[in-house]
Amino acid sequence: MLKAETNKSLTSISIGIAWCLAWGNQRKPQVELAVLQEMRQALENGDEVPEQVRSLVTQVQQLQNIPEDYFPLTIQHLNKDYPQLWNQDIQIGLVYGGATKIKQYVFEAAKLPDIRGASALLDRINLIDIPGFFKEYEDNKRSLTVEKWLNDEFPDLSDALIPELLIYYKGGNILAFCPTAFVEDLSNAIEKRYTEETLTANSCAVGESFKLLELRFGRLKNKIEETPWLDWYQRNVTHHLVEAYFGKPKNKEEQVERFKNRKSFNELAGRLASRFNQRRNGNDLGDQRPSRRYPPMFETHPYLIRDESDRRSAVIKAEGLPGDPYLSEALARKRRIGQIAKRDNSSDWYSKTSLDWNPREIAVPSWIKKFEDYLAESQNSQLRDRYCGSQKDLEEANNLREIGNVSKAQGFIAYIYADGNNMGGYIQKKIKTPTDYKKFSEDIFKATSESVYFALAQHLEPRQINGMTDPDSRGRNGKLIHPFEIVTIGGDDVMLIVPADQALAIAQTIGEKFEEILNQNEEYQLKDISLIHKSLSCHRYKGEVSKPSMCQLSMSTGVLITAEDMPIYYAQKLTEQLLKSAKKYAKQLKQDKRYCYHGGTVDFLVMKSVTMISSNIGEFRKEALTKPGTGNHQLRLYAAPYTLHELGGLLKTAQVLKDSGFPRSQLYQIRSLLERGKQTAMLNYRYFRVRLTNESAKNNLKQTFELGWCEAATNKGNLAPWMFKEPPTNKSENRSTYETIWRELVDLYPFIQETSQEGRAKVSMQEPQS
Repeated sequence: MLKAETNKSLTSISIGIAWCLAWGNQRKPQVELAVLQEMRQALENGDEVPEQVRSLVTQVQQLQNIPEDYFPLTIQHLNKDYPQLWNQDIQIGLVYGGATKIKQYVFEAAKLPDIRGASALLDRINLIDIPGFFKEYEDNKRSLTVEKWLNDEFPDLSDALIPELLIYYKGGNILAFCPTAFVEDLSNAIEKRYTEETLTANSCAVGESFKLLELRFGRLKNKIEETPWLDWYQRNVTHHLVEAYFGKPKNKEEQVERFKNRKSFNELAGRLASRFNQRRNGNDLGDQRPSRRYPPMFETHPYLIRDESDRRSAVIKAEGLPGDPYLSEALARKRRIGQIAKRDNSSDWYSKTSLDWNPREIAVPSWIKKFEDYLAESQNSQLRDRYCGSQKDLEEANNLREIGNVSKAQGFIAYIYADGNNMGGYIQKKIKTPTDYKKFSEDIFKATSESVYFALAQHLEPRQINGMTDPDSRGRNGKLIHPFEIVTIGGDDVMLIVPADQALAIAQTIGEKFEEILNQNEEYQLKDISLIHKSLSCHRYKGEVSKPSMCQLSMSTGVLITAEDMPIYYAQKLTEQLLKSAKKYAKQLKQDKRYCYHGGTVDFLVMKSVTMISSNIGEFRKEALTKPGTGNHQLRLYAAPYTLHELGGLLKTAQVLKDSGFPRSQLYQIRSLLERGKQTAMLNYRYFRVRLTNESAKNNLKQTFELGWCEAATNKGNLAPWMFKEPPTNKSENRSTYETIWRELVDLYPFIQETSQEGRAKVSMQEPQS
């Protein structure tokens, strides 16, 4: 008899694997469905399982009990040690899928309510509908609509799915087991759900079946003894195809390590990711599924009315919305879902239309509601008091102008786009089993969402709308709103819209809190003390002692500060470029053997007019902000990207500069003189600095800016406003660089609120000047 104590050791994922084995390879289970349910219940409670499935459950336990550090050096050892896990005909289905071209769908509309609605609709499908296939619901709320749809479209599929089959789904994509006969059904159901609900969003899902032992040791041949193993790899390690698959190891120890990292559950996930990309690109995979070569498309006509995005034919006139706009069905769904997510019942325009899609049958997740729930937790009471105190019934922003209106830099907002660093590398090296995947996904989603909530509550507070005359904000003057918009949080991916005056502080806190939350788990901590100490030397800001980066994972962020009326699609593209720049800098610092920095980075740009950049940001900086210097060096009139510690130093320096009373005309004059060379800029900075009348402010500026950033490399002097930067060791170019934070300080100057000092009144924010 299988003892209860043994059963209790089975993880949720192992119960799902046992379900697939007990179901078998056919559409009808090989045992009665009631026996399967009894087995599942017994495994959850630690009771005895039915005799019909006992041997299969034993196999799953044997798979789970394989030691974590076990890896056979030859395929014969594997066959000898675990023959019972191979000699069986039942396979296990594995499906991977999700939405594609998400930014294209979310940001094709120009208005915040439509962007909010598009994001909420995708979140609803990701977090409610597709998990609902497996009877997994947030807050234990069952959705009969999802179950009815699945039973109507794909009969028998619902009976074959249980919550324990889910590996992860909160990162925007789904990875799940299923009985092998339903792999194509589940893949088609995922794609069809996205298309039926959104009409225009692209999605893709693929699946394949594997044997039990492959879940632990990657892909194996039908005749296991013919599987190429470590000895084969070492004989062919220099072959170009083998190098493309396993990489280029430096020595035999690294050969073994690379092979072990590849031959795990990662290999199966990588196989599905490859098939996913092939199908997404319109290729046929040799199965019987409908092709994705022809994505959803709604044709229009030159003589028909188009919707607000000017892309599709309008089907309704939304009477009751400001301006009574004409909307296509896809845009109408976004607008209605956006209202529901915002908990806005002011206009019942949708019920008056002839559209038969009813979004209220399924709850729509709201990031603002989740933010409020986070603050309502008892351990966050101090944070809640700091953010809103006893204020209740706060509303959400209707549009970007309202966020710009409540910013202390009136008319300016900021886009924040953050993404995790080294996630793929960590998964390849550390994540070996489906259970590891599940835990890793949950840990990352928790760290990402909670770091965002914490940063927003730490640096913002409800703000009052004043002086709004837009039709979309009619009657809203005087209302208190949450002064931000969470566009999406997906796994390690974050996009926010916040007031300009707190954008960089929020970005810094998100990165720091993300590492802090992950570091509470021992598996994410850096163990190498030498790496931790090395990372301290990479920071250019020396004004304060930096905290060492002690987490293996981090987050890079792009921040664009711009006018509220900048087209959203353009702002999104620029913010994405800034994110890529920040991630590139993080990678450079990590690979540089002098630093081995594992922490987060931030790149930002203050863009005061749409015409400021005609090409991409990298080209703009290279052509306009990089100048040849005398000798073997060059001048960079900027210093971005920054590490998180450096960003904190930049904000402190900007505050000191604001409080110093430095005349604004002189700030701009020094900036214009940067292009004339190193010596000219240094002389003019020193001339203007010694003319400051406030000795305390002058000393603070010297300590924070000159000694904090501009120390010379070879003596005790300083190069203000320049910093000397040695070339990275991992690049062929050996030119040294002089760079400066002065330009970015001037850009940030209008967004910094002056601190009251010696009875001086606090200065109100003014519109930035070019």
